[in-house]
Amino acid sequence: MDRGWGFLIGLLGAVWLLSSGHGEQQPPETAAQRCFCQVSGYLDDCTCDVETIDRFNNYRLFPRLQKLLESDYFRYYKVNLKRPCPFWNDISQCGRRDCAVKPCQSDEVPDGIKSASYKYSEEANNLIEECEQAERLGAVDESLSEETQKAVLQWTKHDDSSDNFCEADDIQSPDAEYVDLLLNPERYTGYKGPDAWKIWNVIYEENCFKPQTIKRPLNPLASGQENTFYSWLEGLCVEKRAFYRLISGLHASINVHLSARYLLQDTWLEKKWGHNITEFQQRFDGILTEGEGPRRLKNLYFLYLIELRALSKVLPFFERPDFQLFTGNKIQDEENKMLLLEILHEIKSFPLHFDENSFFAGDKKEAHKLKEDFRLHFRNISRIMDCVGCFKCRLWGKLQTQGLGTALKILFSEKLIANMPESGPSYEFHLTRQEIVSLFNAFGRISTSVKELENFRNLLQSIH
Repeated sequence: MDRGWGFLIGLLGAVWLLSSGHGEQQPPETAAQRCFCQVSGYLDDCTCDVETIDRFNNYRLFPRLQKLLESDYFRYYKVNLKRPCPFWNDISQCGRRDCAVKPCQSDEVPDGIKSASYKYSEEANNLIEECEQAERLGAVDESLSEETQKAVLQWTKHDDSSDNFCEADDIQSPDAEYVDLLLNPERYTGYKGPDAWKIWNVIYEENCFKPQTIKRPLNPLASGQENTFYSWLEGLCVEKRAFYRLISGLHASINVHLSARYLLQDTWLEKKWGHNITEFQQRFDGILTEGEGPRRLKNLYFLYLIELRALSKVLPFFERPDFQLFTGNKIQDEENKMLLLEILHEIKSFPLHFDENSFFAGDKKEAHKLKEDFRLHFRNISRIMDCVGCFKCRLWGKLQTQGLGTALKILFSEKLIANMPESGPSYEFHLTRQEIVSLFNAFGRISTSVKELENFRNLLQSIH
């Protein structure tokens, strides 16, 4: 583990409040002000401000990123939606049509994607597979019994996953299927109530770090807890506070998506999806949420900066000449790699990235333990996604947690990335196709949320 973990510098600062006016009667706050009055200026502990993020994302990054995600390489995601919940058995499956996921037929997925399980070209895939197999078999003493040899290989597999932050699906399982993300968009499905609340409650209560002296719920959805947000955060070190803000930011981003693609009309003739201002206000309005909503939005920006930083760090991996976004269509693959590198260079140019030097920089033994706790907590959250009763929500929950987990893996691997060979397979650091697809689609979801916030600002301002 290296010290290159600057990503977690989160949320410093100055909460921007409306001025009191010193005796003058101020006009009533508009709906837009109640949602966004605190979501401006500098983010806490960051040198970056919200306005810079908005301009960079909405006008320089978002259009190109959406084009990339519409390409074949990124639209097909292999996932096992039939894995049992590892924590409880009483899952109520959502029976609504909008909760269903339509998997791809075999002939709908490009052959190059089905045949290439790694991240290089077909030739490089074959080479790396042969090398890895020879390396692993060579490492096992053939004088050992067959049972012991299998155990050693299992240990190797465990070591390979020791830097992963997610409980990844076994994509070789018969239950794993390709899903076209463009045909199964993330939007409001009607999945809510006790079952949905239970998922988030377990995530916040059992997997976010909590001061031993704090007994009350950490779940911001719990009744009467809105004003305790910073009071219990003050009892945590900055890394653990950042962990909570990551989860809160992901939660906020998902809620923005559901509010922006809400089922507004459902008749036998058509379904109409669009922005539901009331739903957005219920989740983010400063008054309706007792001050919690704007903080959730600030955590969304915090999450954006973390994943942005990870993408800036992983550029050398994708710049290597033998890396391809391999689908079998050579011309499109080359064009998409060029677009990918343009996006990553644009991200690299962002002027207000995190300072990299202040996290996990204390006692070496304690820092290592904190990193491992961080990894295991997030890994557990990825397993909870198999308990979501709505299959479309489960699909996007698994993809976004895997994407964030991949970003964390990148930020923990700065030195490994720096030491990669200029060409040929990288054994010290590599990303599978699943990790690449989830990384960019997860960031695409957050980028979309930031763009949708601009849309909601305009809609809220127009109703007054």
